[in-house]
Amino acid sequence: MAQKETIAKTIKLREGYEMIIVEDKQNPLVGRKEVKAKIFHVGKGTPSKWIIRKTIAETYNIPLDVVYVRNVVSEYGKAETTAIIHIYDSPEKARSFEPEHVVQKNKPPEEKKKTG
Repeated sequence: MAQKETIAKTIKLREGYEMIIVEDKQNPLVGRKEVKAKIFHVGKGTPSKWIIRKTIAETYNIPLDVVYVRNVVSEYGKAETTAIIHIYDSPEKARSFEPEHVVQKNKPPEEKKKTG
């Protein structure tokens, strides 16, 4: 069974954006940490998966290729977004579990322009 840890760690995403880690659980069967975060962005748009991914990698001091933002959901009329993030033990584990469309959506904007 996955070990679930509920914490409230606040991370500054960028100017006008604040992210709070509300759930952090280890999934040893898959070899990843599953993070649920709330992002508050009053007067701003929903942050991109790339910005979220980069900030998580910097905050946890881990390589970028083990972090994947799975889901970003904003409610209409609210300046609040929920993000589901997977942090793998190794890049190999990440490649074996993350579908190609998730990998593509987590690329930096420059790389997306080249391929798309």
